[in-house]
Amino acid sequence: MNLDDIDLHLIAILQVDASIAVDELARRVGLTKTPCWRRLQRLEKSGIIKGKVALLNAQMLDLSVSVFVQVKTSHHSRDWLENFSKVVSAFPEVVDFYRMSGEYDYLLRVIVKDIAAYDDFYKRFIEATSLTDVTSSFAMEEIKRSTQLPLPIPDS
Repeated sequence: MNLDDIDLHLIAILQVDASIAVDELARRVGLTKTPCWRRLQRLEKSGIIKGKVALLNAQMLDLSVSVFVQVKTSHHSRDWLENFSKVVSAFPEVVDFYRMSGEYDYLLRVIVKDIAAYDDFYKRFIEATSLTDVTSSFAMEEIKRSTQLPLPIPDS
């Protein structure tokens, strides 16, 4: 799908605040309400806009420990990967999950309340999977975290 400058501007605004009213969004990109709404529908239908969410404050919800878990495995079949993906994805503590190149095969970001909660997760995780090595690194401080993609926004 080809995106023009207005499409890019629309999605850039929505990345910052998806709750913005269509009237205000239309005004900010120089459209009237109906053409703006149609563009939004097209962007959603195409899959460029995957969904709209509320970003929660993990600290206020007592989920302040972020753990990066690197996983090695000696299994590399499609069936194993499909099963492993289902098992890992079923853990609500896993908020990000990647297949990697390099020394480790997978990288997970796990969010938990405290070290004891991570230990509980870890025990359930290794029981449910077949792995060669698991290395966990605890984030000491979150310096930057963003949900915004670096879009090529034209000068407005």
